[in-house]
Amino acid sequence: MMLYPPVAELVDKIGSRYQLVNLVARRARAISAESEEKQIPLDRKPVSSAIDEVYTGKLTIKDAPGREE
Repeated sequence: MMLYPPVAELVDKIGSRYQLVNLVARRARAISAESEEKQIPLDRKPVSSAIDEVYTGKLTIKDAPGREE
């Protein structure tokens, strides 16, 4: 089974797997809470949305090692 986007590319954008997991988990919880608060049904799972935000660059960590800003 192939995952898209590849985890290696996501790790390159963030800096480490640990930071990636924490960032995605926090954002997924925020998406879920916002959806519940506004009573808006989600088309996709919150984790998938958070991963897409990381992949597109919408969601980043400012001080990720190895990143130039």
